[in-house]
Amino acid sequence: MSTADLLAKFHKIAADPAAQKARYLAEGRKIVLTAPVYTPEEIIHAMGLVPMGAWGADIPLNESKKYFPAFICSIMQSILELGITGAYEGVSAIVIPSLCDSLKCLGENWKYAVPSVPFIPMTYPQNRKPDFGRAYTKAGYERVIADLEKVSGVQFEQEKLAESIRVYNAHNAVMREFAAVSAKHPIGAGERADVFKSAFFVTKEEHTALVRELIDALRGEEPKAAKKRIMLTGILADAPKLLAIIERNGLQIACDDVAACSRQYRTDVPEDMEPLEGLAAKFAAMDNCSVLYDADKKRVDKIVQDAKAAGAGGVIVVLTKFCDPEEFDCPLIKRACEAAELACIVVEADRQMENYEQAATMIEAFAELV
Repeated sequence: MSTADLLAKFHKIAADPAAQKARYLAEGRKIVLTAPVYTPEEIIHAMGLVPMGAWGADIPLNESKKYFPAFICSIMQSILELGITGAYEGVSAIVIPSLCDSLKCLGENWKYAVPSVPFIPMTYPQNRKPDFGRAYTKAGYERVIADLEKVSGVQFEQEKLAESIRVYNAHNAVMREFAAVSAKHPIGAGERADVFKSAFFVTKEEHTALVRELIDALRGEEPKAAKKRIMLTGILADAPKLLAIIERNGLQIACDDVAACSRQYRTDVPEDMEPLEGLAAKFAAMDNCSVLYDADKKRVDKIVQDAKAAGAGGVIVVLTKFCDPEEFDCPLIKRACEAAELACIVVEADRQMENYEQAATMIEAFAELV
């Protein structure tokens, strides 16, 4: 397929997850929803189930407001809204991690608001690096396995988890490669987002093959004229109107620190360890994320280092409204960027935004500084 055809395919998958859900159910496969972030998809995959991302949607929020206050992340609100209104009917369960207060609330509300879809908690430790932290993480995975066995009727096998870990490590590698290649062979911000977003809605084997084909197609083309290079950071950055503004101002995403994009793929599972131990080791090794405990805030320095290494002239912080972990990091990121002579702006976004005119004005001025 040509680059244009491949990008159109990624867009179709990203824009219509319901169609992917219907396809898998029609094939007789069982689907387990995975809420953000760092849900142990490898375990779900190893049991022959289809992990499918649940990151919410740009929809009106009505029913979920009966369970959540107004001042909570709209990603969580829209996930619950989709659950209440039946968008997830037919799936076997949802796994929700405990990495922020809003996620904890989502899990507790889900039990009562969406009883037709079983809620499986994944409880992570804050102190994930010491031996006791790894043991706690492993115990959390074992609980997820037991709950999945109950809802699916499928028996977990360590050997199959080892196979799934190899599949996921291969997908991590191809996504890291795509991020690097797309920066050298510029594609639009919206097209880039489609590649990352589509990964949540198809199996990793399917997605790896498609991304590999896209990388080969991009490498076979002449690079386009260079644009001004920037870095994105945040939890979610897939709003079409926002991405269109970035493109309209001649800005190229050279790299990102977005939880729904590159943050997912930085760390592999060691393949020379017992599989569950390896998964726990992966979580222990993960760093540089707002929802992972880090007293030294090393993430801030990494953003500057990555931006400089990618030749970015500035950083756009896409701040999900009411996301406390990201809000705490914002002043530190801005200060670090200023010290490194990188332009930096904070653009607030949520699932309910229709008008991005204020963001357009900010990005237009930002583009002059990059």
